[in-house]
Amino acid sequence: MLKLTKKADYGLIAMRHLAGHGGHCSAKDMADAYGIPQEALAKILQRLVNAGLLSSHHGTNGGYVLARDARQISAFEVIKAIDGPLFMTSCYGSLRDCGQSSRCTVREPLRKLSESIEQVLTAMKIADMALDSVEECEEHEEKNHSAELVRLA
Repeated sequence: MLKLTKKADYGLIAMRHLAGHGGHCSAKDMADAYGIPQEALAKILQRLVNAGLLSSHHGTNGGYVLARDARQISAFEVIKAIDGPLFMTSCYGSLRDCGQSSRCTVREPLRKLSESIEQVLTAMKIADMALDSVEECEEHEEKNHSAELVRLA
């Protein structure tokens, strides 16, 4: 089964959070908001900083912020920064033969599948993932505003 690692999940959650909320956010705040272990999230965020996807700022108003517009950051970039290259099989991307190369009938189809998955993940931008979050926030704010108007009336 194809499955993202927990680290990649957490990285995508953090990136979506930052895209949907704007401004700086601390690792602690994000970890608390999503029930993610803070130490694990801090390491993941540091990998994203090293990959140039996040910027970190120290101090009282410090935290993490997207290094580029969320429309320019792909899910693939986030996953690759955390887990490294995405390979469907152990022989894909390897220069050495696995011993089955002359008889292998699935290497090429799996290579094509891997490339297709990479293309989909590259096309999926963090902004696309955050869109639902922004719409949910706007709906929540609209409901709260309506409720407040009813109270005032």
